[in-house]
Amino acid sequence: MRTARDIAVVAFAQSDHRRTSDELSEVEMLLPVLHEVLDRTGLRAGDIDFTCSGSTDYLAGRAFSFTMALDGVGAWPPISESHVEMDGAWALYEAWTKLLTGDADTALVYSYGKSSPGSVRDVLTRQLDPYYLAPLWPDPVALAALQARALIDAGETDEAELASVAARSRASASANSHAQLRGSVPQGDYLVRPLRTGDCPPIGDGVAAVILAAGDRARDLCERPAWIRGIDHRIEPHSLGVRDLTDSPSTRLAAERAGAFERPFDTAELHAPFTSQEVVLRKALRLDDSVRVNPSGGALAANPIMAAGLIRIGEAAARVHRGESDRALAHATSGPCLQQNLVAVLEGDAR
Repeated sequence: MRTARDIAVVAFAQSDHRRTSDELSEVEMLLPVLHEVLDRTGLRAGDIDFTCSGSTDYLAGRAFSFTMALDGVGAWPPISESHVEMDGAWALYEAWTKLLTGDADTALVYSYGKSSPGSVRDVLTRQLDPYYLAPLWPDPVALAALQARALIDAGETDEAELASVAARSRASASANSHAQLRGSVPQGDYLVRPLRTGDCPPIGDGVAAVILAAGDRARDLCERPAWIRGIDHRIEPHSLGVRDLTDSPSTRLAAERAGAFERPFDTAELHAPFTSQEVVLRKALRLDDSVRVNPSGGALAANPIMAAGLIRIGEAAARVHRGESDRALAHATSGPCLQQNLVAVLEGDAR
């Protein structure tokens, strides 16, 4: 999917993800990450043409909470700014479309989530169908367990394979200083069968930010830009009862529209908060053992709500920047059981 302008991720930064950051406000969490991502390019906040953020008021517990985060960006003199009530990956999609129009050459995208103040499992029930599902209060772990059970019953996986996914992810996270969980982590007891503690993501707080730039501006700001060769997002039906939980056609369609199947990948950063969801995504994206999946540790090592998807794009881009990847796939999801899915294809210049 070739576009009229070449747009790239030129910088990525993230916080150290922690179980709790009670002593910090969202702005205090955000500021160091914004300074770091700008420093990587030599830009100042006033040099950015467009700013877009992703977060959710449900976690903050107050309306228009994202306006407070703008104190960290600096909204005066007035800036061109937007916000999505979604993971930051969708904020990046909006910024990408803004740069495609030619109205901007650079964009700052950031997202953050503080899960520690409340019960994430309770909060996320509010995103369900309000007539049939939400009144039952099924939490994300219970719904993911339904998906895992469907996969096991269909012969697509078993508990031993799920445990190996968790072990590989946490081992990969050993080299990631920002990860919340690293190294050998026991599978633990069942939370909701067949999912154990190790099959589920940690609850924690975190921030991520990226800078996008177009054309020659990207080359000026980054030695090896991660060019966005394609990006698309799709959604499944809202009702879980009409979906095949062992498959993800929206992920497959987004990947097709983004040009993901045109050539092989060497890296894939998948936003799979539960081990069973990696099984679904691998099948939908046609990933074999030649592709290194989640070298950062993925969402099983750190899963800040509203930032984990943007981190997948940032981690994939950072590997391109460092020369560790030539063609990478990044995936983000939102909603229960992989309801909404975004796929981006990132490439570095030929070496």
